Amino acid sequence: VQLQASGGGLVQPGGSLRLSCAASGNIASINVMGWYRQAPGKQRELVASITKGGRANYADFVEGRFTISRDDAEITVYLQMNNLRPEDTAVYYCNADRILRSDFRYEYDTWGQGTLVTVSS
Repeated sequence: VQLQASGGGLVQPGGSLRLSCAASGNIASINVMGWYRQAPGKQRELVASITKGGRANYADFVEGRFTISRDDAEITVYLQMNNLRPEDTAVYYCNADRILRSDFRYEYDTWGQGTLVTVSS
């Protein structure tokens, strides 16, 4: 099972980006999917997460600017980021906390490779 993140790039303050993270492999279902970020010199932190039932949770710093969603048919999680700020600059990683594979085995704490978001004028 792999997670492939995409959608990062350079954007001006106040701009928007949409990140995608597609899961591939023999997957039956994924429990919680989330986005984390790590800025230079800082620890990785949770940005947002969403349960299989669609319940979303956001870090306080999001302040209503980001929206997480998931498409279980495509096994993809998205992060729509609006009104971006320079302090949002970081590598963004997607995560799946528990994956049920088609062979009924579980995989835990799976990470994508990260996608760089740079907010700068």
